Amino acid sequence: MRAMLALLGAILISGCQSGDPLSAKNDPKSQWWELAFTEPDYMKVWVEDSSVQDVTGKVFFRTGGGSAAGGEPEDGKESARGWGGGVGGSGKTVVGADLPMRIFVRWQSIVEQKTYRAWVDIPEPARQLMASSTQQRCPQTPEREARFMASVYLGLAPGGVVQVWMRDSCNHPVKVARAQAELEPLGPDQGKNEGRYAYPVSEKSKRYINQYGIPYGSW
Repeated sequence: MRAMLALLGAILISGCQSGDPLSAKNDPKSQWWELAFTEPDYMKVWVEDSSVQDVTGKVFFRTGGGSAAGGEPEDGKESARGWGGGVGGSGKTVVGADLPMRIFVRWQSIVEQKTYRAWVDIPEPARQLMASSTQQRCPQTPEREARFMASVYLGLAPGGVVQVWMRDSCNHPVKVARAQAELEPLGPDQGKNEGRYAYPVSEKSKRYINQYGIPYGSW
């Protein structure tokens, strides 16, 4: 509920700026949007596949995969807890897609040696925020052009947690959705790689987990 209230607030602030000098009507912008993946620090993932179904019902396959944005800072802090590492990473443009209705993702959780899959529903207020993020300039920096492209970030965490963010007109991440994935019964690469995972667990991840554990419930 708190995340949804924050989302609605962001939309209202953006909407109040319409028709004034903050309008980005003449600023350059992409007609498409991008999909990116992020992970908690030390909690490495490998995205096997993703797909998007847009609001027209059309499905776009292979919309992104591979590594996700994250880090191993070794700063003596529990930076994996609660997405302490932040939201970032460059994404892949979903060419031809209208705003997303739902997104599919299948990924390997390297530190758990488990594979998850999920469909994530994108609520209508999130699509409104996504659209407004490129249509309005940020009130704090009205001299700057508006964001060129709308972005969707899927955070993938141990336990099969999927957290979705979008960025508002000021480039601030806003939580818009959350989902619980299920285990992929065929395992990594859907059983085509003899159960092998894309990476071994790194030594830094091992040290972090030995000291702090995997912070289930914090995502």
